[in-house]
Amino acid sequence: MIDRRMFLAGTGAVLLAAPFAAEAQPAGKVWRIGLLDYAVSDPAGAARWKSFRERLRELGYVEGQTVAFEARWGDGQVGRLRSLAVELIDAKVDILVTAGSEAALAAKQATNSIPIVTATGGDLVELGLVASLARPDGNVTGVISLIRELTGKRFELLKQLIPRASRVAILRDPENRSSALSARDAESVAKSLGVVVQGMSVRGPRDLDAAFLAMKRARTDAVIFAENTLFIADRQRIADLALMHRLPMMAAAKEYARAGALISYGTDYLDLFRRAAIYVDKILKGAKPADLPIEQPTKFELVINLKTAKALGLTIPQSLLQRADEIIQ
Repeated sequence: MIDRRMFLAGTGAVLLAAPFAAEAQPAGKVWRIGLLDYAVSDPAGAARWKSFRERLRELGYVEGQTVAFEARWGDGQVGRLRSLAVELIDAKVDILVTAGSEAALAAKQATNSIPIVTATGGDLVELGLVASLARPDGNVTGVISLIRELTGKRFELLKQLIPRASRVAILRDPENRSSALSARDAESVAKSLGVVVQGMSVRGPRDLDAAFLAMKRARTDAVIFAENTLFIADRQRIADLALMHRLPMMAAAKEYARAGALISYGTDYLDLFRRAAIYVDKILKGAKPADLPIEQPTKFELVINLKTAKALGLTIPQSLLQRADEIIQ
């Protein structure tokens, strides 16, 4: 496995000692931070939350001394999120941090007063959570992981890999708002490229086998897995199904490519969670969510799985390999 940025960091970066963080809270105050995640508790998700905690530590918050965390996972069940959000409010948290659009929606439904910071999710304006990205005008702010430009880029990359592709399936969860928005944008982009989009709904892991079988029967040339944290724990099974049915798969997160998907292009999620920690710091120091503009992703990762490409009989253009952040041999 070759990680170009890790190589550059290892050979050319100089580690600088960080200055001591200023006091982030009144003396003796222990801030309670509620964490609400739509997904199943999984090592991939745990790594993202770890980056959030580590950034808070760098900002001067010490777990058990100046900050305490209350975490709740929805396990992919939208219906559970509202009650979990209420549990966190009842636990007297000072701030809520959410992962996934559905978690943000549930948190907003539960409170209009406690600050809510999003670490991932779709366009908060389209979701009806804020007035605008520049001025949220409420108790919700943070960073988002889904922007329309990503959909077009994924189709562009897929067409470079498989120029003959004329039928592309979009695998999505109809109960997930971000997934639905991503699929909608995909249909718009596909028309401009002369590609027919086949929508394929999966509400849970039990639907995966039937979905891939239906795609194969429909003579689908490739599949794009829309943004959805629900299935991150099933990434190995999804990658195996795609390979078994000889379907090149484009995914939104690098964890899928590492599990065996052909390619992934998406947001650097660890970076988003670290940026969410900065929002928390600002709010705990007195800033109002309404005055903090919502940030869009700025770091993106292209990961290519050469082992899968070989198994599918595909040759990856050298131009794509040169652009890749990580190549899996």
